[in-house]
Amino acid sequence: MVSFSSDQRFIVTGASSGIGRGVALLLNELGATVIGIARNQKRLEAMKAKAKYPEHVFLEQKDLAEDMEGLPAYVKALKDKYGKFSGMAYCAGSVPIQPLAATDYNALLETLNINYIAPVLAAKGVADKRNNIGAGTSMVFISSASSLISDKGHLTYAGSKAALCASVRSMAKEYAKNRIRMNCILPTNIKTEKSPQEYIDSQIASYPMGFGEPIDVANLAAFLLSSEASWITGQNYILDCASF
Repeated sequence: MVSFSSDQRFIVTGASSGIGRGVALLLNELGATVIGIARNQKRLEAMKAKAKYPEHVFLEQKDLAEDMEGLPAYVKALKDKYGKFSGMAYCAGSVPIQPLAATDYNALLETLNINYIAPVLAAKGVADKRNNIGAGTSMVFISSASSLISDKGHLTYAGSKAALCASVRSMAKEYAKNRIRMNCILPTNIKTEKSPQEYIDSQIASYPMGFGEPIDVANLAAFLLSSEASWITGQNYILDCASF
């Protein structure tokens, strides 16, 4: 059974809503200390108010797309503030729907920044031996099934998520000797508070068990972050109900 102790500290990005909030709340419910990072302070505070053990939830308001070059140093500053980390769940992301005709350099860069470059640089910070507990450290990155089978208009989104999957596999091989694990979760459609009802209505027929919920992703994330998954690294897990 998956469980954590309060001296196990996990960074959770995108913790104010959707999948990130689900992961943050579940890790806390299972006993871990959570450092929740997001841009919106009010939504972060609302997340903490729902936590089972709010005394073990700490909030950091930050836009990860700003000063990305400084992200490894930011992780070190968090370690100095809270203590060494047992891992990270990188859940922040952007889902632009944009055809090729409307895509330009800035649109590509904006999506790559938050979906690919920021998680890689955050991982660099967590993987630094000065910032983690050593053997047993684990990181989970929320990618997307679109990295494998993408729809029209998803060219920047799918590309950024595919790049993340490829890089996580490479980083996992690099750090396996240190017993630091890294895995990706590739969900299909997950229903969150930001999901437009018209989109749900247009896609639901493809999902024989309905859309997934944030808790479905959180359950897998918590397992991969735990010692129960101590022999799993460098994997891309599709989370789906036979929709493709």
